[in-house]
Amino acid sequence: MSESSTARAVARPAEVTDPLLWDLSAAVADAHQPDAQRACASPSCAGAAWPCAAWDTAQAGLSAARPHSSPTEAAPTAPTTPTTPPQRLAPAA
Repeated sequence: MSESSTARAVARPAEVTDPLLWDLSAAVADAHQPDAQRACASPSCAGAAWPCAAWDTAQAGLSAARPHSSPTEAAPTAPTTPTTPPQRLAPAA
């Protein structure tokens, strides 16, 4: 394990529930930092404006690797089945 990956593991918050997702997202975020002109410094972004799509996705991964703090932030559940069947419209005359 490299020194940088070891440092990330030590810096991982205790509440992280998906360490692999956290570590990978942190690595992507680290690689996609802005340069002096506020463009993404990663060669894969070729000077795209920062924050780039990869950095935004990494931030979503960092959030997903932590437990949800409230029920409103929880993952969506399957839609509930209505208690009454839908009404059918009469065919047009």
